[in-house]
Amino acid sequence: MGLHHPDRDEIQIADVLHALSDPQRLSIVSQLACESAPRRCGAFDIDVTKSTLTHHFRVLREAGVIHQQEEGTARMNSLRREDLDARFPGLLDAVLAAAGEHAGAGDHQYA
Repeated sequence: MGLHHPDRDEIQIADVLHALSDPQRLSIVSQLACESAPRRCGAFDIDVTKSTLTHHFRVLREAGVIHQQEEGTARMNSLRREDLDARFPGLLDAVLAAAGEHAGAGDHQYA
């Protein structure tokens, strides 16, 4: 059974904002925003249990914020920037910029 990803026109702003409201999910998104290549689930600097991390990825995927693709035993994650920018122009950049203003020294820079 494949992973459910909402189509672009099914992405709802309430779901996106809910997904981005959690600091750990926002950290995942900001890390993805800094890279063009998909990342494995285990390659994120998030200090939570594996089951909690899986939950965060599911919330992000079902909200339409990320795309997940299975490659062998790995699940690769990428940001759905094009879809989010088409549905809600400027939203992702505004959220990442606001998160960057509150980030401490040494945290990720947002493009």
